[in-house]
Amino acid sequence: MANGKQKKSKKKLFVFGGLGILVVAVILIVIFQGNKEEIINVQTEQVAKRTITQTVSATGKINPEFKVVITPEVTGEIVQLPVKEGQIVKKGELLIKIKADAYMAQKQRSEASLSAAKSALSQRKAELDKITSDYNRMKELHAKKLASDADLETAKSNYLSTTAGYEASKANVQQNEASLRETIESLNKTAIYSPMAGVITQLNVEQGERVLGSGFSQGTDIMTVSDLSSMEARVDVDENDVVLISVGDTAYIKVDAFGDKDIKGIVTQIGNSAKTSGLGSQEQVVNFEVRIRIVNKENNLRPGMSCNADIRTETVSNVLSVPLQSVTARGDFNMPKEASGDEEESMAQVVEKKSNDNKPEEIVFIIKNGKAKSVAVKTGLSDDNYIEVKDGLKGGEDVVNGSYRAISRELKNGSLVKVEGKKKSFTEKKN
Repeated sequence: MANGKQKKSKKKLFVFGGLGILVVAVILIVIFQGNKEEIINVQTEQVAKRTITQTVSATGKINPEFKVVITPEVTGEIVQLPVKEGQIVKKGELLIKIKADAYMAQKQRSEASLSAAKSALSQRKAELDKITSDYNRMKELHAKKLASDADLETAKSNYLSTTAGYEASKANVQQNEASLRETIESLNKTAIYSPMAGVITQLNVEQGERVLGSGFSQGTDIMTVSDLSSMEARVDVDENDVVLISVGDTAYIKVDAFGDKDIKGIVTQIGNSAKTSGLGSQEQVVNFEVRIRIVNKENNLRPGMSCNADIRTETVSNVLSVPLQSVTARGDFNMPKEASGDEEESMAQVVEKKSNDNKPEEIVFIIKNGKAKSVAVKTGLSDDNYIEVKDGLKGGEDVVNGSYRAISRELKNGSLVKVEGKKKSFTEKKN
């Protein structure tokens, strides 16, 4: 019995001893693993001097620089339409003729009224001549005491009345002349001629249709005549970018129909009035229209084609630059140390420094002795791939440009890193 108890005690001792060793081993592993610093995989690129061109991108449509929308000034039926859409027209060429019967009748009526008014004026003129002669004779008789004051007053009254009637007849003639000119003007407007040489880019009516004049309303848009020899891109630029653009800036335009072909242009006009869409909603967008004259002559450009424009606003040459993704804004670096008895810095200075250091600053990470080091930088112009560094770097450093997660969140001062390989610069990739 004693031997059996001893065997059971030894067995329990081995079991509990083994469990204890296992627990100790697990604790040691956890401790050592916890003390082991994580190594972050990164990619780098060397800081170098490049030429940076700042661009503003925008989308829009191709339009003729000069175009005229033809709207009739008189109402009537179209009796002649000698042009069709796409036709080339010369300045002064007949575009449309509106039925003129009503305006011709109105002209004849005005001519008859004018003739009657002129006859009445002639009659009034004859009466005025007679009354004027009688009045002059009466004044002579009155001066010789051969006519009474009453006779003179009567002659004067007849003279003034006849003169007023003559002036009224003269005004009636002038009124009828103006009416006739107006009628002739309306009659002439039944035929519309091209105000410029160009192409019929839009035709909205057919022969036989009735059109409305623009005298008391907007009128009917009959057609559009455009000068296709001078084209421009009209693009919408965001309100934050439009302040960077100046008249005379060079732009390169890509038209969807032409693929990747670049068409050179010059900024000629920057809109002063905003174009707002989604007003009052979270999707509200404020744009300004910018017009870009196309320098390269492209015979296949058509009004209304979609386009994308890259407007080059400023260029700097031979400046230090890093990849865009290398620059990040972090506010957790360079925090001030707590003031001690040995420090001369006052507590007020510490508080002020903390307040300033809480503001995010632009930094990059460079690799030094296998560790990451954050460097505050001052940036300048940027293009699609690189950004100018004005201060903080000397050139030749290996700056981290990947991954995005490492740059924006994981890397800190002194982080151990493993460089997976230098990324080729955008220029090297093109070559």
